Amino acid sequence: MKRSVVLTILTLLLVFIIYQSASSDNQPTEKAMEPMPKPKTIKIATFAGGCFWCTESDFEKVAGVVDVVSGYTGGHQENPNYYEVSAGGTGHTEAIQVFYDPEKVSYQELLDVFWRHIDPTDPGGQFVDRGDQYRSAIFYHDEEQKRLAEASKERLAQSGQFSKSIVTEITPLEKFYEAEEYHQDYYRKNPIRYKLYRYNSGRDQFLSKAWRPSQQSAALSAANSTYTKPKDEALREKLTPLQYKVTQKDGTEPPFKNEYWDNKKDGIYVDIVSGEPLFSSTDKFDSGTGWPSFTQPLEPENIVEKVDRSFFMVRTEVRSKSGDSHLGHVFPDGPPPTGLRYCINSASLKFIPKEELKKAGYEKYATLFNVNK
Repeated sequence: MKRSVVLTILTLLLVFIIYQSASSDNQPTEKAMEPMPKPKTIKIATFAGGCFWCTESDFEKVAGVVDVVSGYTGGHQENPNYYEVSAGGTGHTEAIQVFYDPEKVSYQELLDVFWRHIDPTDPGGQFVDRGDQYRSAIFYHDEEQKRLAEASKERLAQSGQFSKSIVTEITPLEKFYEAEEYHQDYYRKNPIRYKLYRYNSGRDQFLSKAWRPSQQSAALSAANSTYTKPKDEALREKLTPLQYKVTQKDGTEPPFKNEYWDNKKDGIYVDIVSGEPLFSSTDKFDSGTGWPSFTQPLEPENIVEKVDRSFFMVRTEVRSKSGDSHLGHVFPDGPPPTGLRYCINSASLKFIPKEELKKAGYEKYATLFNVNK
């Protein structure tokens, strides 16, 4: 009996050893295993361009930018807070740190985006924000950034883009202090307050006059790099006859008989041609005209205004930047806070409901409607 038990145990042990050996033969050896992918190299650029709510918002739209953090730098006080910096006397200025993937966007391209979104001729602040704490500056992290920044500033000065001298500082970064949490992504957390502040600051009004579309470098379209206009043949297949007539031939659809004039759902409106974000339901109002009407664009950089002298009138036409679609017109008879009425053809738009923002690739706008990403 004992012998039988011993033999059984030995047999089971032998089976276990054989099984383990076979299993190990099927496992990949160390040499055969795929090497672990190396983490992406993320670099940092630091800029000051006045209100960090605005500069953070501008840079977060750039393809290749991983994150943007608002903060304070350039001064002498340790651990400053917002009230101390905004009151002046700390030597610090509101600034941002841009974390970017150099394989997707270069430091030179970020410099181009920076110049495009500030007034580099203002020594006393930026737009409505006055004082040294709102000065514009480039804080370089190494000698290569310094070289590129100085060369970029010199090119801008020689370009004749501005009649005044370029006064933006180029200085080494010493210490960057992150701003309070409620300042981070402020434009997402408080979209109405942010839009009201930005409009009243005069920033976008200045930039639209200072920069003509033909003078924008390729880097300045980095934020819209995913939005392009298809060829005409593809457009004819994609669009309905009415959509093609309105967007490509500057047509106008009938009032009260179009898709979105009475749409009251929450979401955003994008260009039917390129997909670039244009307007939000948070800015939509009933103008009584029978066309979708908005007090302001969702993304001012995606809107191009042109003088329209057709039909013996002088009006301001509105077109999309990347798609070059005819959208409609803007009039100075809208409600507060802007007093503007963007009268837009439904045929130029595609509506993305708030529930579908993530699925459609517009999840960054979910915070406008308190929708979880």
